[in-house]
Amino acid sequence: MFPYVAPVESIVHDALQNDKKVLLEGAQGVLLDLDHGTYPFVTSSYPSIGGACIGLGISPQKIIAIVGVFKAYTTRVGGGPFPTELFDDVGNAIRERAWEYGTTTGRPRRCGWFDAVAAKYSAKVNGFTSIVLTRLDVLDGFSPKVCVAYKLDGKIGDEFPAGIGALDRCEPIFEEYESWKTPTESVTNVNNLPKEAMKYVKRLEELIGSPVNLISTGPKRHETVVINPLI
Repeated sequence: MFPYVAPVESIVHDALQNDKKVLLEGAQGVLLDLDHGTYPFVTSSYPSIGGACIGLGISPQKIIAIVGVFKAYTTRVGGGPFPTELFDDVGNAIRERAWEYGTTTGRPRRCGWFDAVAAKYSAKVNGFTSIVLTRLDVLDGFSPKVCVAYKLDGKIGDEFPAGIGALDRCEPIFEEYESWKTPTESVTNVNNLPKEAMKYVKRLEELIGSPVNLISTGPKRHETVVINPLI
């Protein structure tokens, strides 16, 4: 009656025992994780790497690569602290260009500059072996900023705070970057990316602490720059 309903554990374990590759796709982001996120503005599950083992019933020893997926800027849906949020025309322009609206609800997403402090925290929690950077083309024509540290109660640091009360008081410390001279939209070869865009990407690598192996430059499947294989 339900041919596609079966115990997932058995299917995954059988595939692993037969030396097949298994690709797991997580949902949402680590800041929505029940344990490691900005509680109470979280989901009811574990979007961090631990959730993969919990949800599928597999051992952490079976995971050979962990790929973190980041937009070239930052978004958030609903409430919760968002240090790099943009309330100006730039934030609105990014939202409209990227069409940052909920797929089901149509609710506008909050947009801001890339938060490397939060990204580094995500890398620490998950242990990323590589990064996929999406929507780089959305920043074409902008002079992007990257949050490299927070100022909290008069002190500057690059560690993600433990509670939302502290996070809500954080002021972002930004680095500013030049806009790229030529568009990145639809570029598929790393050698064709403008040097200003690559400078931005390389800085994100340094701040996160993981290599960017794939860059998305558009919504279509082929609009992808593969720097190194993910697995």
